[in-house]
Amino acid sequence: MRNVFALMLVGWIASGCDETPGGGEPGEGDPGGAPTDGSGGSGPGPGSTGGRATGGRATSGGTGGIDPEAGFGDTFVGEYHLGPVDWEETVWHNACAPYDPAIIAREGEILAGLQTGHLDGGRLCDACVLITGDDGTQINARVVTYGDTDPNDIDLSPAACAALSGDVGCDVWPRDMSWQFARCPATGNIAYQFQTGANIWWTSFWVRNARLPLASVEVRSENHPSFVPLDWGSDGTVTDASGFGEGEFSIRLTAVDGQTIIDTFPGFEPGGLYESTGQFE
Repeated sequence: MRNVFALMLVGWIASGCDETPGGGEPGEGDPGGAPTDGSGGSGPGPGSTGGRATGGRATSGGTGGIDPEAGFGDTFVGEYHLGPVDWEETVWHNACAPYDPAIIAREGEILAGLQTGHLDGGRLCDACVLITGDDGTQINARVVTYGDTDPNDIDLSPAACAALSGDVGCDVWPRDMSWQFARCPATGNIAYQFQTGANIWWTSFWVRNARLPLASVEVRSENHPSFVPLDWGSDGTVTDASGFGEGEFSIRLTAVDGQTIIDTFPGFEPGGLYESTGQFE
C-alpha cells in the first residue's frame, strides 16, 4: 500500500506553500465502517433528472467560510456519493469513532468517508478534505470514517452531499469531483479525548479537531522523562502501551508543516475530554 502520509508531505512541498511540512482498545472505536453509497453509485435513482446545479458555492464545518487555497498535496479525481456518513451511524459504523458530543457539536455536519488506502492505517482520521465539484462548488469536509469504495471516491454526509450537489436530497448526476487533503476550518482549539478504558498502565486517546494532519504525537510523563512517540491505531487513536504513569504529563503535537503545540495536564480520567491551549494555523 502506498504511504499516503509521505506522499502528502511531498505534495505539500511541491505545491509551493509558504510553510514547509515538517492500538485502539478492542471494542471501542474499532474500524470496519465501510462507507458505501446506498445506490451502489450505478447511476441516477428513480425520479432523478440527471441535472446539475450551476454556479459555484462554498461550504465548510467552520464559522468563517471556506478557504479555496486550503488544499495541499496530490489531487485525486473520482465521484462523490451519499454514504450516508453521519454522527448517528445510521447505516455504517464510523471507523474513527466514538466522538464526544462536544466534538460533534464543534465539527458540524460536513463529513466524509474515504477509501481505506487513503487513511494511512488510521493516521489520517479527523483530517479534512477540500472537495471541488465539476461546477466549481467547494466544500471542506472532516474525515470521520473509511472503508470500501472505488479508490478515489468519497462518501458524504447528507449535509455535505446537499451542499456539493446543490440538491437537498443529493439526487443529482453525474457526481464528478476532485479533492485534496486540506487545512480544516477554524472551529476552536484542539482537544484530547481519552478512551474509556485508558488508565495509568495503558493510556490511549484521540487528538480531535486539529486543523492539520499530525506528523507525530509524543508524551512526557512519570514513565517517560523525555518525550517519546505514541503509536497510532487503525481507529485514529494514539496509544502508550506501557501507560503514562501517575500525575502530570505533557503531550507534544507536531503538524505536517512543522508547527508544534505542547499541552500539560495534572492527570486524566478515563473517557475524559481535555482542551488544548492552542490550535495550528
